[in-house]
Amino acid sequence: MAKALAVASDQQRHDLQRLKVFGLGPRTQYLAHQAFITALCGQGGIRVPVRDQPSSQRSHALPSSTRELQVLGSPPAPRRPGPTRMTTAPSGCRSDLDSRYYRLCDLAEGWGIALETLAAVGAVATVAFMFAFLILISKVQDSNRRKMLPTQFLFLLGVLGVFGLTFAFIIKLDGATGPTRFFLFGVLFAICFSCLLAHAFNLIKLVRGWKPLSWLVILSLAVGFSLVQDVIAIEYLVLTMNRTNTNVFLELPAPRRNEDFVMLLIYVIFLMVLTFFTSFFIFCGSFPGWKKHGAHIYFTSFLSIAIWVAWIILLLDPDIDSKWDDTILSTALVANGWVFLASYFFPEFLRLPRQRSPSDYPVEDAFCQPQLMKQSYGVENRAYSQEEITQGPEEIGDTLYAPYSTHFQLQNRNPQKEFSIPRAKAPASPYNNYEGRKGDS
Repeated sequence: MAKALAVASDQQRHDLQRLKVFGLGPRTQYLAHQAFITALCGQGGIRVPVRDQPSSQRSHALPSSTRELQVLGSPPAPRRPGPTRMTTAPSGCRSDLDSRYYRLCDLAEGWGIALETLAAVGAVATVAFMFAFLILISKVQDSNRRKMLPTQFLFLLGVLGVFGLTFAFIIKLDGATGPTRFFLFGVLFAICFSCLLAHAFNLIKLVRGWKPLSWLVILSLAVGFSLVQDVIAIEYLVLTMNRTNTNVFLELPAPRRNEDFVMLLIYVIFLMVLTFFTSFFIFCGSFPGWKKHGAHIYFTSFLSIAIWVAWIILLLDPDIDSKWDDTILSTALVANGWVFLASYFFPEFLRLPRQRSPSDYPVEDAFCQPQLMKQSYGVENRAYSQEEITQGPEEIGDTLYAPYSTHFQLQNRNPQKEFSIPRAKAPASPYNNYEGRKGDS
């Protein structure tokens, strides 16, 4: 042990002599001495002998005191404590949550929590309507209402997608939410308004007493109208993203991005306005039972137009900061989704299990029923007027009505009066029944 300490002491003196050769001050020599002691006790760094370095590199090996200590095996000099650069999560969010999802839980930005709550409740209500809708299919007695069931189920799928898309606007814009926003916003609303438009076309025929459309034709109209927006959205994404660049929406300036977003929805606006004006023709028919369904479509399209005009004006207004763009669009989604449920589907859902009404069957159910005509009075020839058909003969006055017979009815003639001159007859004798006794007193 003593021999090892002697060897270490000799090595230490040898290194200190080298530090003197390099012109180091006494302070540096003292630090080097302490570093050697720490390394010897096993609590410091690994000593790297300077003698193993080439002579050409010795002049550059110790440019500073810190470098000298590191070469000699001393631990690095302690750094001055500075401010920590840790990103703290907002109140209400986990510390390990990605910053893109802060709006879902940030208590400082309450609009995100409020909108996601309304969207979640709307999605749950839509799913509940879908299950109840499937249960009530067997209880629908009206054949014309039954033909609308597939289209209305497609409408519910579109409303469910509208509520789900709200979360893509609450989450911050990035390479994943950008294409989702630009594609699904127009497609989902096109499905909803196409279903309303197809229903309006069918009601126009029913309210006028014409033959209604089949369920397959109504569903085909709704799907066909919505596919146009699918083609438009796909072409825009392919041309804008150049097939691979998904961050192009984040790189675009906010005014340019908003203008492209509104221009992409021109066809959806056309469908919405067309549905609104088509619903006017439903109120011009002769059968009031179908006009109530037309009123649901009218109010739904009217409220949707008001919501769309409001959010388009706010989105394109240059005075409003671009940080509110996501708030405006997510609010429009939630509001329009609840309008679809409250103004259209909920009233339609309540009318599904109702009994048939004769006034709602202008052609299909009333075609074989007899057309009753009122009895006319005056100089009109009653022989050519259609009378009410009754079961069995009825005697009305002096007329015997026989069903399924000619209009010239048989009449009971009164017995003819006797106009012959009566013959003279001998008066009856009061004694014809006389028996010679008094009658009973």
